[in-house]
Amino acid sequence: MEKLSKALEYYVRSRLNSDPGWKGIKVILSDSNVPGEGEHKVMSFIRGQRSLASYDPNTMHCLYGLDADLIMLALASHELHFSILREDGSRQSQPEKCISLSNEMLKTEDSSRKCRGWFPQVIETTPKKPYQFVNIWVLREYLELDLKIPNPVVKTDIERLIDDFIFICFLTGNDFIPRIPSVEIHEGAIDLLLEAYKQTFNKMGGYIVSTEKLKDKHAAYLKVSRLEKFFHELSLCEEKIFLKRYDLRESLQRKFLRQAAEECKETNYDTMEENTDGLNLTAKSFSTNCSISTYSQDESDVKANTLELRRNLKDALRNKQDLIKSGSCKHDMIRLGLAGWKSRYYREKFGVEKLSEVGKLKNDMVQRYMEGLCWVLQYYFTDVPSWSWYYPYYHAPFASDFKGLSQFKICFTTDKPLKPFDQLMAVLPKESSCALPKCYRELMENEESLVQKFYPSDLQIDTHGKRFLWQGIAMLPFIDEKLLVSATKTVEGKLAVHEINRNAVRQEKIFMRNSNTTVPNGSAFSKAFDCSSKKLWLDPSTSELGGWLSPVDDKDTSSGFFHSSVMRDLPDIRNDQTISFLFSNPEAVETIPRLLDDVKKPEKTITETEISKRPLWHTYPGCRLPETNPSVLEPQPMVSSFGRGRGRATAAETMLGGGGRGYGRSFHGAESSQTQSRGSRNDGNSYAGRGTYGGGFQRQQTAWRPAGDAGGRGGSEQRRGW
Repeated sequence: MEKLSKALEYYVRSRLNSDPGWKGIKVILSDSNVPGEGEHKVMSFIRGQRSLASYDPNTMHCLYGLDADLIMLALASHELHFSILREDGSRQSQPEKCISLSNEMLKTEDSSRKCRGWFPQVIETTPKKPYQFVNIWVLREYLELDLKIPNPVVKTDIERLIDDFIFICFLTGNDFIPRIPSVEIHEGAIDLLLEAYKQTFNKMGGYIVSTEKLKDKHAAYLKVSRLEKFFHELSLCEEKIFLKRYDLRESLQRKFLRQAAEECKETNYDTMEENTDGLNLTAKSFSTNCSISTYSQDESDVKANTLELRRNLKDALRNKQDLIKSGSCKHDMIRLGLAGWKSRYYREKFGVEKLSEVGKLKNDMVQRYMEGLCWVLQYYFTDVPSWSWYYPYYHAPFASDFKGLSQFKICFTTDKPLKPFDQLMAVLPKESSCALPKCYRELMENEESLVQKFYPSDLQIDTHGKRFLWQGIAMLPFIDEKLLVSATKTVEGKLAVHEINRNAVRQEKIFMRNSNTTVPNGSAFSKAFDCSSKKLWLDPSTSELGGWLSPVDDKDTSSGFFHSSVMRDLPDIRNDQTISFLFSNPEAVETIPRLLDDVKKPEKTITETEISKRPLWHTYPGCRLPETNPSVLEPQPMVSSFGRGRGRATAAETMLGGGGRGYGRSFHGAESSQTQSRGSRNDGNSYAGRGTYGGGFQRQQTAWRPAGDAGGRGGSEQRRGW
């Protein structure tokens, strides 16, 4: 990561020196040694600038990434001119191919080369990726229509409705808390939450959260009595949802059993291979004549056979992951939705049966989950309330368990983030210990180490209610922070000088051309700093940016020369005309959960006629909405869902700025991931996980997923980073 940081700095300096388009640009580099997730660093920067009196309310923002939480963060900023730049996966273009026959291979007398030379050399160019903009001002129009409260008891405010919408969406799961069991995105969870909210709004007497009070240490920003009423409304359909899931799963299992029985009847068992375990693809399974007699054999046949083999391999891999098709699905001992389901759930999942023990467990789970809701709310709207907090369970309480919420007191311990190596120790599996210094690797691998128990070779995967193995929850042990830090302190003295530098927590850097009008006489000013303790306030009225500048102790750039130490094939930058400083963003003294004065509002383009409506998932039979036979639906209030209009959420404008990120999944979020590692999303492409920059040690709890099933916020899930 140190090399990547230097490479990024080289790129920025090179552009500022040579590209006229970068002449007036100021670049802030926040690398992996600055704690925090990339998108949250960007949002913290926006909040700080937004709190300045001279801030332009019509500033345009653009953030790049595929994660849905970017949309929520953009909504939480209450900045109107905000766009999310995303790759459009539904319109992924195919790479252009160039066919070339190698003459040298054909000329050679080597028979093996002759054989291989027959095949065309296919050169694939980088595919063009179509992009789309999610324009927040358009999304706000959809939400304003979707959150329309019938006969409200209080005057509605779209800003506060949006805050409540963001809050209730936490129940679908995120990187820090698991989803409520009855809430599944693919079952129309957003529709369900919106309908429950609108049905309960007047009963609650107003809004659930008051984000302008987030600085209040006594949690006055959350109206727990109103939240309890919302949970009660949500719990009314809980059993119906579980029962429908159970019926659909049983129906699917019966279907595959029938298919398997029919296939057995048609199969000639005398010719079947006895060894069919796993993915042992025998020659009889995929018999292919591989001999090539002449170069003139029909190329289309080869291509067709290759595609068929690829499809068969892909199907075989998917079938192995399919717990129902592979026969690996365990008997459902809980049977959610059937009589006695809740007691069976706590017995099977937590091993408790006595009513007193169950009650105590539920109270603690609800307490911790309420803490999680408050933690995530503060994290999205202000800053990290605690670096060490985490949700200590693999599962969430039921909606019907959220009772007596006023008894819970919520507060967080103010602490500091872990050092980079400690963070990596908290999120990496033993197989990825190569990213750590040798003395830290030994803590992972040595059986006598106090922390070796945090890195098991085998672990249990909870696949209850899941069809595919990668959807399961990996039951990794939770990290004891104090024990981990005490262990790493014993080896810190063995670090080399360059490793000590890698393990340091640093600040952001800001880069600009020497001729930039932001800092008069920039070169002289930079020399005047001379590594002193002085600070300079960057006046936003003249520089379009506010913040504190401090000197950078960088010998490589003090004489106008930047050494390309990690870019071996690129030249050193001589006569470097860039200047750099440490940058401190102004702290937002208060939350401003509203549009700023003098903001220019775009003309509204969405009407109610453009909002499609559909019934809730649990109110109709089957997993698909019966569009042609509405009579099968039982009476149920119709609920709209934002974003299903004419698709005006995309725009042609191109906006500057944005934040980089990786891809993947995260611990308590959507139940899929790329790897069994503990890592979360790493901004700056590091391996550090969410634990340090948010939510303690929330390591990935999701089982391995075949490569290629998802785009791949990085290590495990979302690569989050130091």
